[in-house]
Amino acid sequence: MKITIETPNPGEEDEIIVRCASLDEKLMHLIYALKSDTDNLNGYMEDRITKLSVKDIFYFESVDNRVFAYTAGEFYEIHKKLYELEKEFEHTDLLRISKSVIINVSKIDYVKPIFNGRFEAKLKNGEKVIVSRQYVPDLKGKIGLKAR
Repeated sequence: MKITIETPNPGEEDEIIVRCASLDEKLMHLIYALKSDTDNLNGYMEDRITKLSVKDIFYFESVDNRVFAYTAGEFYEIHKKLYELEKEFEHTDLLRISKSVIINVSKIDYVKPIFNGRFEAKLKNGEKVIVSRQYVPDLKGKIGLKAR
């Protein structure tokens, strides 16, 4: 891969040109990271509104039609639906693992298979979440596990 960095002339806008034979997932992830200026969400807790960085969120969970973001020590209500978060952050480390949970893959300590084809993911904050059978292949792909 060849990388060229040029300084634009005064008055010219910064520009990034991607020239590639095919767009793979890693390249899309890089492009999204360059384009994205929305890696923050508003989290609501009691009477406070807190700016949350997506990198600090361990997982999102939908409970009783409300969505919560869990960080290392606190949780916040998020005024978005899970499908909206999934779409907005599809090229990041966030991954749907069940009907009601989206996990931050970078916060996984380890995964292990459990009964009925499901996985258990232990997060770096000590919490455990269950990966539904239908989402196990997506998780394996995201963390680089290959099927035997």
